[in-house]
Amino acid sequence: MTPITTTDDLAAFCAEAKRHPYVTVDTEFLRERTYYSKLCLIQMALPPASAGKQPGGPAVLVDPLAEGLSLEPLYGLFRHEATVKVFHAARQDLEIFFHDAGIFPTPLFDTQIAAMVAGFGEQAGYETLVKRIARQPLDKSSRFTDWSRRPLTQAQMEYALADVTHLRAIYEYLAAQLEKTGRGPWVAEELAVLTDPETYITRPEEAWQRIRTRSGSPRFQVALQELAAFRERFAQGRDVPRSRVLKDDALIELASTRPLTEEDLGKSRLLLRDARKGEIANGILEALNRAAAVRDLPKPEPSEPGVPGNPALSDLLRVLLKAKSDEAGVAPRLIASAAELDALASGTRDLPVLSGWRGEVFGRDALRLAEGRVALSARNGSVRVVEID
Repeated sequence: MTPITTTDDLAAFCAEAKRHPYVTVDTEFLRERTYYSKLCLIQMALPPASAGKQPGGPAVLVDPLAEGLSLEPLYGLFRHEATVKVFHAARQDLEIFFHDAGIFPTPLFDTQIAAMVAGFGEQAGYETLVKRIARQPLDKSSRFTDWSRRPLTQAQMEYALADVTHLRAIYEYLAAQLEKTGRGPWVAEELAVLTDPETYITRPEEAWQRIRTRSGSPRFQVALQELAAFRERFAQGRDVPRSRVLKDDALIELASTRPLTEEDLGKSRLLLRDARKGEIANGILEALNRAAAVRDLPKPEPSEPGVPGNPALSDLLRVLLKAKSDEAGVAPRLIASAAELDALASGTRDLPVLSGWRGEVFGRDALRLAEGRVALSARNGSVRVVEID
């Protein structure tokens, strides 16, 4: 078992893959020491040699760290629309390929999404699907290995290949289920989000929105926005994790105390030692100076009755979601998040849950319930929607 290390060998495999209806794909990467994921290994497998026979067609490992190897043959395969590219939980894999080459595999199939639509619940992990569909054991002992080290061990390579060889049986089963139930368009809606560049673009000026705080002070908010934007630009530009620049708790502390000098920074309880001087310290102080110069401060959000959520209505929506998801055999989390239910209960109407397949399965009745046009009734262990005269 030797990984592909030359562009010619990769091109030969990809040319063969284009002759098949699908290819399974997975990656191994590291992100602990970088902002962007470092691609360390690519695994691919072709369909079984004959129907119902596992294992089957060839499976390969590709070493993207090999000197001189170009991934362009792989990207050519990604563009080849006659071959479906099958992943499990594809988001992080797609982020790597998008940032590396601005490309998404087309067409794409994600078995995690398909499994949630096909009734496998919210925890549709790969190991669960291997056991329930492929009916094979799965060795996860190499899950936390350092994939950047060379040479790879035999155990690492066997672990990596298992992530694409079992995926063939899982894909074929789920694809057949979707064909039978007519739910392929439901999965397509989810995949449209995964293949939208906006999903993977992080704008520094919006970075503050990911930070959980309790302060509603306009001056604090402006400082938080400037500090978060500085941290994001610094981390992106030097390809280091955000936490290596400023941890969230330190960022919140600085937005509250708003120090003016390096001496003031030295008094911080939470700031990393390397951030108390040099480039990071200068960036912090410049960000706080920009925040202090802002005169048109954001106005606090007006408090609304029932926010956060009308608790009683939110609870009713959760009951309805559970009933509707059980009825449809779809994971509740795929239909609506708790935040969406609270937003719906508080009067928000511009929500994904009210359109597309979600609206069909749950959203329409949820809206009628929120507007008092229907009620819920329990009978014989099941919950039903009851029209209100």
